[in-house]
Amino acid sequence: MLDIAVIGCGYWGPNLVRNFSATADGRVSVVCDTDPARLTHMKKLHPGIDVSLDFDEVLGRSDVDAVVIATPTRLHHAMTLKALRSGRHVLVEKPLARSTKQCEELLEAADDKGLVLMVGHTFIYSPTVRKIKEIISRGDLGELQYVSSRRLNLGLFQTDINVAWDLAPHDISIILYILGEVPTAVNCQGKAHVTPGIEDVTNMTLTFANGAFALIHNSWLDPNKVRQMTFVGKRQMLAYDDIEPFEKIRIYDKRVEVPPHYDSFAEFHFSYHHGDMYSPCVKQVESLSTECQHFLDCINTGAPPESGGPEGLAVVRVLEAASQSLKNGGGRVELPLIHREIHPRKAALSFTG
Repeated sequence: MLDIAVIGCGYWGPNLVRNFSATADGRVSVVCDTDPARLTHMKKLHPGIDVSLDFDEVLGRSDVDAVVIATPTRLHHAMTLKALRSGRHVLVEKPLARSTKQCEELLEAADDKGLVLMVGHTFIYSPTVRKIKEIISRGDLGELQYVSSRRLNLGLFQTDINVAWDLAPHDISIILYILGEVPTAVNCQGKAHVTPGIEDVTNMTLTFANGAFALIHNSWLDPNKVRQMTFVGKRQMLAYDDIEPFEKIRIYDKRVEVPPHYDSFAEFHFSYHHGDMYSPCVKQVESLSTECQHFLDCINTGAPPESGGPEGLAVVRVLEAASQSLKNGGGRVELPLIHREIHPRKAALSFTG
């Protein structure tokens, strides 16, 4: 039985406590927060769990095998590094850190200690996203041409990161997971309407070496909550709506065909194919539950996490490039070349250059 400390009991921490408490081979021994009122609330929900106001005190306990960090992004690097150096496995919420340099330091610390470092890219543990990857990997859509993602809502406004760093990690992690590639270039434009210097609306584009192209629109300033993605292939198109309760995936037998040859402009006609739509059945399981169990499994077996340090670094690399593009008015930012390190169960992405 693994003993777990959850650090941060604001918006997301209570969900982590609930899910880890429900696992068969893990239990939450202590929760930590700087707000006494939040700790009192957690104690009412989980009377058997200890509470603490002091992170260092938590790391000094003997009944903590792993630390789960759900604090503001600005604290991720320092807390994760301290937890790793204390000999604890770490699951940290997205993004892994605020720079690639910080991420690389965390990866090195985890490797030096032989510890599991995992990032909370929750959506890649969604049965819907896994089904989409299966469909695209099988070639049902044909060659993938572009991906469009919209993650919009009113708030929650952050004060230490912009909307791209807050919401886009979900979109980026899904796209990199499904495509199995990292982009070669990033463009990003945005604007700050509410808090000066912190963009609350951004549009990001990712260019891939295989010809795919991704568009990511994020906003804290929209009236309705939107969680939609579209994958357009040469043969079929797939729409994913995470808010839809039942038919989250819809596959459209639609495409545009260009004539292979023609002798004059008069002979040139696009062929628009409109076929059926179907929605594959996907059994819904809480993604966070799968993620939490996966973290424990990786600790117990030594297997690399599907959203480990290299994947966290890949996402931050894109976000860092997006920030650079924002500063230069949306200009193209090239990303360094990559190589792959193949593990028995997965391919972890790392960078050179």
